[in-house]
Amino acid sequence: MRYVRPVSATQSTPSPEPGAGPRPVPGQDPRVRWGLNLAVIVVGALTIRPMGFSGQGLAVTCLFVVNSAALLARSLPEQRVPPRAALVWLTLGIAAAAALIGVSSSGTGYLFAFFLAGHAGHRLETRPALTLAAVCSLLCTGVLYFHLGPGDPDLPWVLGLLTGVPVVVGILNRSQRQAVRAALSAAESAERAARAEARTAVLTERGRIARDVHDVLAHSLAGINMQLELADALLDTGDLEKVREANDKAHGLVKESLKQAQWTVHALREDALPLLESLTAMVESAGHHDALTVTGTVREVPARVTQNLLRIAQEALTNAARHAPGGPVGVELTFAAASITLRVRNGRATRTATPGGGSGMGLIGMRERVALLGGSVAAGPVTEGRDEGGWQVKAVIPG
Repeated sequence: MRYVRPVSATQSTPSPEPGAGPRPVPGQDPRVRWGLNLAVIVVGALTIRPMGFSGQGLAVTCLFVVNSAALLARSLPEQRVPPRAALVWLTLGIAAAAALIGVSSSGTGYLFAFFLAGHAGHRLETRPALTLAAVCSLLCTGVLYFHLGPGDPDLPWVLGLLTGVPVVVGILNRSQRQAVRAALSAAESAERAARAEARTAVLTERGRIARDVHDVLAHSLAGINMQLELADALLDTGDLEKVREANDKAHGLVKESLKQAQWTVHALREDALPLLESLTAMVESAGHHDALTVTGTVREVPARVTQNLLRIAQEALTNAARHAPGGPVGVELTFAAASITLRVRNGRATRTATPGGGSGMGLIGMRERVALLGGSVAAGPVTEGRDEGGWQVKAVIPG
């Protein structure tokens, strides 16, 4: 290995299944709502008087049934009740609650108005909910203040004003529910994005491993095949010495292939490889001593850059041995401020190349590797200099 100028090494310190429906909102247990509804109905049935099947008792009984039905409707899923239907149902329920306060002589009929006003804030938008709560307060206050009907004389008219206050609790509950649902939706989106990113990472890793396997198997098998074809052709000439030489080279390639396979497995497992040392060993193992030239200040680079540069160099060296056997080979590694450049150049062949080229995937693999790192690669014939008529591969990677 020769250097254009002295090199100084520097150190740098390095869910739920789709389609399963929306997630339940914490704190919105429907069983609690059912329990409250039944509690209000039971207490009303035990306290509201008179109840019967004639006169005032019949009116109280009918209004109690209507209020109970309106209260139980609170437990219906929101997606089954359109907003307009909810507005009509709550309006009728509040009107029935005010009428029950005016007709019943005693009991807790006013609880229906409280719960329906609170649910209006929970189910409706803010403006219609406040409007309906105001109507509830006015109706109940009017019934108690003007004594519209044989109602309970002991109930103060101020209680009627308070019947609309629970709407504030309902609005706050709705806002909290919407915030929780938004947080759950954001979490689900993050999970989907993470799964998509994981799938992309798996596919990228599969592509990288496929390129590494191609580099080892295709190059090694191509070199062995060339030597075996040469030995087969020499058998017809009767030159056993050359046949033995080709056979020995094939055995050497097998051993070298095993080393490359081991190196590939090592590269796949290790996060950091020394670029300069690994490249030097690769060039010398290919039979090109003192062919590596290093320019610039050597520095540590990310593992991905190292692995891809080494694979590109391996591809270029194998192609040079396959298509230009015996020709001179030069490898240049340049460290610039913002990039690293690898150039592999070979001259004209001095021996006849064995027909039957590679798989055609080598240059495609180089481009894929460099594209993943945001760099560029160029390959083409050498048109000037001592290597005119040869071939050159140049890869530039930021970093």
